[in-house]
Amino acid sequence: MPFQAGLGTGKLAVSKVSASEWRARSHAAEQAGDLNGALEILEEGVAAWPDDAALANSAGNAAMRSRNFDSAIQFFGTAAKLQPRLLEFSLNLAISLSRIARYRDALAVLAPFTKEGFSVARYCSVRALAERGAGNLAEAGAWFEQCLTLDPKHARALHGRARLAMQRGERDAVSRYQQALQVTAGDAELWLGQAQAMAIAGDTAEARKIAELLMQQAPQWLDGLQFLAQLRLAAGEADFTSHYTIAMQRRPQDHNIPAAQCAVLAGLDFNREAAEFARSAREKFPHLERFALLEAVYASAAGENERAQSVWNTISLKNNDERIHLARHQLRRGETDKAAILLDLVLQEDPTSISAWALISVVWRLAGDPREKWLHEQQGLVAFLPLQDAENVLPPAIAQLHRLHDTSAQPLGQSLRGGTQTAALLFDRTEPEFAALRDAIGATIQDYQKALPQSDATNPRICHPVLRYRDVPWHMAGSWSVRLSGGAGDRHASHIHPLGIVSSALYCESPPDAAADLNGDPQAGWLELGRPPPDLGIDLQPITAFPPRPGHLALFPSTLYHGTRPFTQGRRLTVAFDVRPEKEPS
Repeated sequence: MPFQAGLGTGKLAVSKVSASEWRARSHAAEQAGDLNGALEILEEGVAAWPDDAALANSAGNAAMRSRNFDSAIQFFGTAAKLQPRLLEFSLNLAISLSRIARYRDALAVLAPFTKEGFSVARYCSVRALAERGAGNLAEAGAWFEQCLTLDPKHARALHGRARLAMQRGERDAVSRYQQALQVTAGDAELWLGQAQAMAIAGDTAEARKIAELLMQQAPQWLDGLQFLAQLRLAAGEADFTSHYTIAMQRRPQDHNIPAAQCAVLAGLDFNREAAEFARSAREKFPHLERFALLEAVYASAAGENERAQSVWNTISLKNNDERIHLARHQLRRGETDKAAILLDLVLQEDPTSISAWALISVVWRLAGDPREKWLHEQQGLVAFLPLQDAENVLPPAIAQLHRLHDTSAQPLGQSLRGGTQTAALLFDRTEPEFAALRDAIGATIQDYQKALPQSDATNPRICHPVLRYRDVPWHMAGSWSVRLSGGAGDRHASHIHPLGIVSSALYCESPPDAAADLNGDPQAGWLELGRPPPDLGIDLQPITAFPPRPGHLALFPSTLYHGTRPFTQGRRLTVAFDVRPEKEPS
């Protein structure tokens, strides 16, 4: 390394170099712009002084600055182990763990310092962020409040508490963002958060003004561009992504902007338009293979299979996501054997891939493969259960849900086609009606889990994607509500939820009896399980369907495509969530 050139060419007794000298050499390297070299110097220093906690902590800080979070965790862990009662080292370890979403591990590090940390603003802020990441929003709020009691102008706590207020549906979310902006007026994330809070509160005009200002000042900022697209979609604008084109004109070398525009368009089934934007970007950025991949994916989804194939022929597969995209394309072309080979490769490497399981289910059904019965038709995997305590918890929850939907909009990138979906996480909100509903659902899920068949070895190749988790604790994640209106074409497109193992639909209100449907559909408004999405072009009937019966909860493997049939009268109000395992089975 260039920064060791002054050490001479002969062998050097490393132990003669003091810890402070290692630190100084690293600082010089960093000042010269060599972050990696600075970290390598401290790595050598720690090897020479393995019992120096402060030096290990310095190495952890250098690793954080170079965004090498795994190394940071290792060095901070060493420092905390050498001096287990020193709060600073454990705080740094918790911060590094949180940076890679290991929030529960961070909380385990912080827990022994709870009493001492209660009077330290930095501890309270770090603890709050870890609690929020772990899904403990009430605890996160308490720690943010304690931090602000100790330091009323703590910028990170003000921002975190405002974001938490928005996530939990607290009525003072907008004012909390305003308080945070008084301390950090130039923080774009805060301005975006305030605009989002305003939109949730129904003040979409002011929210849009802020979103447009953000786009003018930071046209490359994808979060701001997406929020403006959401507002424009809710306002009924046909060309709700045209501002991406303006942003590209101002930042012509930023390839992330056209990629984001393609994703927004494709998320609402504008696949042909997405493919054209991908083609244009491919011509502009010929050195980037990502746009060839995007054109192939979106052209195939739009039904332009030959165009897509010509692009796929130029792509070398590098990961499972690309293999899954190609398998979808092969299914559209009727090349089920080729798709099966790719999906087998994915599942051998990642047996938890919900997307691959959903597609191989289609392959197996087309082939009459008995493994489909193992995957989806074992007794208990699909259930339609009465919600526990429905008569008490549903009526007050329904009133609150309608209040939320009155200021909600159709989301971007979701399965909803028309209608409205609540923002943030429904069961993280503060209303007691939703807490009672969550508890009733949780009890019903426990009944479902207990009734599942035992995981077995009938498929020696791989473990069942749901039953492998039968005997570990589960939790609800990603909760929301959807309201659809008959006659407006509102529906759910067939889709899956790849981040859970069990998916759901709780019926709160339903359209009139299907016999009253103006189109004469005897299953109008029903939930269908197993019908492939339309873009696959595969005519398979659902394996089952459920009528919209208020007070009943549908639970089924997340590997099953599901959607709803359109209806012509009334409204359909549901609550949904994903179920995830707390841990991997032993």
